[in-house]
Amino acid sequence: MSRHGRFISLEGGEGAGKSTLLGGLRDYLHQHGVQLLQVREPGGTTLGEAIRSLVLDPAHAALSAESELLLMFASRAQLVRERIQPALDAGQWVLCDRYVDASYAYQGGGRGQPLERIAELERWACDGVRPDLTLLLDLPVSTGRARAAGRGAADRIETEADAFFERVRQAYRDRAQAEPQRFRVIDASLPPGQVLAAAIAATAHLLEAS
Repeated sequence: MSRHGRFISLEGGEGAGKSTLLGGLRDYLHQHGVQLLQVREPGGTTLGEAIRSLVLDPAHAALSAESELLLMFASRAQLVRERIQPALDAGQWVLCDRYVDASYAYQGGGRGQPLERIAELERWACDGVRPDLTLLLDLPVSTGRARAAGRGAADRIETEADAFFERVRQAYRDRAQAEPQRFRVIDASLPPGQVLAAAIAATAHLLEAS
């Protein structure tokens, strides 16, 4: 598999500030002449956005954990093949709002799906495409939920109890501890400017290598 671009994923729980950081990091990379594709998960393609609407719709409260997991990977498989891999092959950088680590955190930690099942789906659906760098925005669940409460009506996942999001946070932290070369953990309770500065510092080595 030929890869020329760089792949950065942003991860974190509810209210972590990913949207704010994405904007700042995108501007920083553009200023340094980086050709950039920005996508989100689930979503990023016509099929993926349809899956996103289905998965997040509170009307689908009966959606099983197994179905949720498979839908996430269906969206991801399409995103990899339709947009991420072609962009990387063309020399573009990819900035992705959540990627496969989110399934280990939400469907694994949160829903209790077996990690080996998620790993098998990753091998099949992602075709070896993994981020060069993953920025994990970490903050207490209570802080994140307080922030998210001001964004409007909650989606199906946002209505989960605090215990669910505590498991999600721990699963993310476990992933970061297991792969310290790929992950950079950023204290998302800091002011946005400091969060962006930490993300830029973490990204600098990719720019230097390019």
